[in-house]
Amino acid sequence: MSDPVSLGSVSGLRPAANNPATSPELTVALQAAVNQKHANVISILKNAINELGNHYEITFANSMGAEDMVLTDIIMREQLAIEIFSLDTGRLPVETYDLIAATEQTYNTKLKVFFPQAEAVETYVRTNGINAFYESIDLRKACCFMRKVEPLQRALKGKKAWVTGMRAEQSTTRVDLPFRQFDEGNQLEKFNPLSDWSEQEVWAYIRMHHVPYNKLHDQFYPSIGCAPCTRAIAMGEDVRAGRWWWEDPLNKECGLHVKK
Repeated sequence: MSDPVSLGSVSGLRPAANNPATSPELTVALQAAVNQKHANVISILKNAINELGNHYEITFANSMGAEDMVLTDIIMREQLAIEIFSLDTGRLPVETYDLIAATEQTYNTKLKVFFPQAEAVETYVRTNGINAFYESIDLRKACCFMRKVEPLQRALKGKKAWVTGMRAEQSTTRVDLPFRQFDEGNQLEKFNPLSDWSEQEVWAYIRMHHVPYNKLHDQFYPSIGCAPCTRAIAMGEDVRAGRWWWEDPLNKECGLHVKK
């Protein structure tokens, strides 16, 4: 694993003074809390591997968000037998592509990337328009399905479990998120080892371990998805306020994590 500090601003390691959320004060108490939860994540993942197999039958969906970079760092440092994949929707911000490259360089690895089916995208755009997702929830969810959900289904095929970076406090759709659940839609186990982490703890881990991250986070983008559906938020807003901001908060999921 190469030295992430050497990646400099490419990996977003230089803190932004104008966004205190990404550079929390690393107090003794905060570092102790992070270390304890870090150990718990390792325990959850190792137990999952011991139960479900050591042949990369567990896969981790890395959306390149701050939480997912924490899990990537833990999986790579601990050399856990967990596959890491990402979904390239075709409409990601350039900063996300920069982070994919920086992640591969930092951890000396190649991520497994899944893309939407070209024919489905072409049909959607020809029928509805390039930015039709702004017009209705149904059209937005159809876009999310072809760009995220269907590729995810291919990524999870043949796996026994998948790991996510979801946290319970992220939104109203994720309250009471368990560390482990059965994913009815995909018919496999699902692990959310960062469920009880706070945003401050996520960023403390990133700073403590020099983890590469998306530089848009420093520009007040706490949650980053496709470029047209993501914007910066104001101080104090909900961390998911910048995702699909034109919709009711109760509908703000792309379909990857909808409860059945």
